Amino acid sequence: MISEVKTALAGFRLWPGALGVGAQVELLDAVFARLETAPLYRPVTPGGRPLSVQMSNFGPLGWVSDRRGYRYQPTHPQTGASWPDIPQALLDLWAATVGGPAPDACLVNLYRDGARMGLHQDRDEADLSIPVLSVSLGDAGMFRIGPAEAGRTLTLRLESGDVCALTGPARLARHGIDRVLEGSSRLIPGGGRLNLTLRRAGLSPG
Repeated sequence: MISEVKTALAGFRLWPGALGVGAQVELLDAVFARLETAPLYRPVTPGGRPLSVQMSNFGPLGWVSDRRGYRYQPTHPQTGASWPDIPQALLDLWAATVGGPAPDACLVNLYRDGARMGLHQDRDEADLSIPVLSVSLGDAGMFRIGPAEAGRTLTLRLESGDVCALTGPARLARHGIDRVLEGSSRLIPGGGRLNLTLRRAGLSPG
């Protein structure tokens, strides 16, 4: 049974340690197997600035960023191949936590060498009422989150195996990773933090 804890921000849901060590290893193997056909790459912003994280995607749609803007598309921007399928373990986790229409996109972000993610909102999806679910693997990350309309933010440490979700009033919350605590986990070969973000990017069936 996955245990959820209450948070200070309405709609921000947190399940610390939702994935045990064995489940983390199995999921990591599934992720790296898919990255063989959808290699990590470093996107650039519409303004041409490279992101500090390396990225890839799983599922029918993948989030990309380049000089043409932010969007979802069905193919890898470098290989032209379709994205690999979303690991079943992630689909099961979605069903056990937020439920509802199944995700059609899983963003893969690898944080290494001082990579971070500034405060932003997830708003490129067709239906902004459907939650966003995030899974942390590897090194701990200092996660910052605050209300969509600005205001005071709170910071918490996300450990390997932690799961959180943006739902309801927190669906458009501003959030980001201030820093990664290098060496806090031995899960990922070569170190670093993997963040897997499940979303429903397109319109729901029916």
